[in-house]
Amino acid sequence: MGKRHSMRSSTGLVEIIGLTEKFKFNPKEGIDNPVMVITDDAVSSPSPRLCVLKREEGESYGFHLRVEKGRQGHIIRNVVSGGVASRSGLQDGDRLLEVNYCYVDDVPHPEVARKMKLSGHQLCLLVLNGEEYERALSRGQDLRDLTRAQKGEGCKPPRFCHITRDPVSGLGINFTPVEGEKGRFSVNLAAGGAAEKAGVCKGDRLVWMDGATVSDLTHSALSRMMKKCGNHITILVTDSESEQNYIRQRIPILPTIAVPHNLPYRARKLHLVSGSDGYGFLLRLEKAPSGLNFHVLREMHSGSPAEKAGMKDGELLLEVNGESVESLKHEEIVDRVRLSGQQVSLTTITLQGLEFYTKLGLSPLLFCEEDADERVKESSTPAAAAEPSPQEERDASCKPRHCSLRKGPLGFGFNLGCVPHTPGTFISQVAFGGAGQSAGLLVGDVVMEVNGQNVEEKYLEDVIMLVKDGGHFLSLQVMDKTDYNKLKKTDTPTRDNTDSEQEDENFEISCL
Repeated sequence: MGKRHSMRSSTGLVEIIGLTEKFKFNPKEGIDNPVMVITDDAVSSPSPRLCVLKREEGESYGFHLRVEKGRQGHIIRNVVSGGVASRSGLQDGDRLLEVNYCYVDDVPHPEVARKMKLSGHQLCLLVLNGEEYERALSRGQDLRDLTRAQKGEGCKPPRFCHITRDPVSGLGINFTPVEGEKGRFSVNLAAGGAAEKAGVCKGDRLVWMDGATVSDLTHSALSRMMKKCGNHITILVTDSESEQNYIRQRIPILPTIAVPHNLPYRARKLHLVSGSDGYGFLLRLEKAPSGLNFHVLREMHSGSPAEKAGMKDGELLLEVNGESVESLKHEEIVDRVRLSGQQVSLTTITLQGLEFYTKLGLSPLLFCEEDADERVKESSTPAAAAEPSPQEERDASCKPRHCSLRKGPLGFGFNLGCVPHTPGTFISQVAFGGAGQSAGLLVGDVVMEVNGQNVEEKYLEDVIMLVKDGGHFLSLQVMDKTDYNKLKKTDTPTRDNTDSEQEDENFEISCL
């Protein structure tokens, strides 16, 4: 089944795990202060490393990505000796700065995992040694500056361009072999033609065409592809200087690191806030002409949250709150939407859009509007203008996270704790491999909502009852404790997990 395969083949096999060690809160230091020791003020400038990972079908990348309390950043752990990650130069304790040229140090862990899964069989990671990372933070060094310096002058992201044939002038493009360079082709453009309007530039080098890497093609094979392409062609191009830089650093030039231009279809993220009558749309399981079943959005009510969010009749549902629905049953998807509370994020695409990406062998999530627009912004915004203001940084860091959980054989895989005789609950323990860890729960997270109901002023036993009432599915809104205190602008008592009340084992923890 081609459509299902294209979505599944982009998931990769990166193992994402959470911290399971116990820790103790320090009322004086808080729960997020890392222990940083600076032995010499005259430390040399940190040097990020670019690691290119290539794996075969069914092969793991051979490392874990973790978020650990008491330490900042996304941490590389458990690098398998002789594995793909080890051969690429990844080391235990490295901090991840970029995934496929997208800066991720300040991105939530589940979203980083999603970016890595979408990369498929090749992955470009920019990392920094753990000790250098800690020293850079202690000196207040801007990590984004390090990533910009690493890319160097003239190394720009490639462009993913869709060209539609003009009735008179055609595609407005042809290709010439680079003399003495097998499998490399230079772009020739018709001024003002279809290719130029689609984002292709004079002097570009062709990297990829309609799913085929051109380094594997002869000029005659490329010409035959051009003749058979019909009225449309999708290509990946880069300028010649950047191509030399990629080749020198042995970096594969892939659609996953590209900026999209003129694409006819893009997946969209819709953010819905529930009204008095819910979200105002129907979700139906329908069979397409191809014989495959899809979850289809239908019957947006006039003036409903769905209509206001821009939902269109007939769109296919790809994700709920960032979780792929490909392997979920219809009733499981409905439960996730209902248990999301008062707001939900849906990723959608048209049937034609799904077929477009399937033919190219790419995930329909690769150029989701919000994600791809960030890439455009990073590639075109001057460095000084791209830096957020202090207020913007506070707003971005103080956002609650929505975590959707499905009960496993032994429960949801986390423990709740509280300050004795005080309202409010927090995550006191997360089981390795459990539903809580998979959903992105972290030890110390403050629980704000359970299944759409605010619990900030509720006692532990009441919160547990709400969780149990939800059955096999659970929607939590949580926030890092430090950010929560900033948001509330109040000094709440520090919660110590040694005072946590242990509850029913069948609910609280899942040990796999």
